[in-house]
Amino acid sequence: MHEWALAEAVVEYLEEKRREEGWSNVKTLVLGLGELQNVDREVFEFALKHLLSQNEVKVGKIILHLVKASFKCRRCGGSWTLDDLNLDEDMREAIHFLPEAIYAFASCPHCGSRDYYVEEGRGLVIEELEVE
Repeated sequence: MHEWALAEAVVEYLEEKRREEGWSNVKTLVLGLGELQNVDREVFEFALKHLLSQNEVKVGKIILHLVKASFKCRRCGGSWTLDDLNLDEDMREAIHFLPEAIYAFASCPHCGSRDYYVEEGRGLVIEELEVE
């Protein structure tokens, strides 16, 4: 259901922008899927195409790609990625539904601080929207 909710949000955004800006079609839609969301790409793409087929927004080309999660420590300035952490499957599942849960499961691998932020890889981002 997580993927369907994300797809629905994208379609609603596109419909709103189409009404506001007056364009008729989307030639290219590029979406970055944040690694922390752990989106099932196939389910998301299916949901997106299904929901688009039921709405007035027509999209020609859809490009999806993974945005790797990266973090930066406010205390020591260290940087790392999700791959640098040893998170088990239960932890990854919790983060999938609530990305903010990363702070409960991980700390800076350099100094141990939990005072860090997500630089990239959270959520879903519309990176490009080419309309006509």
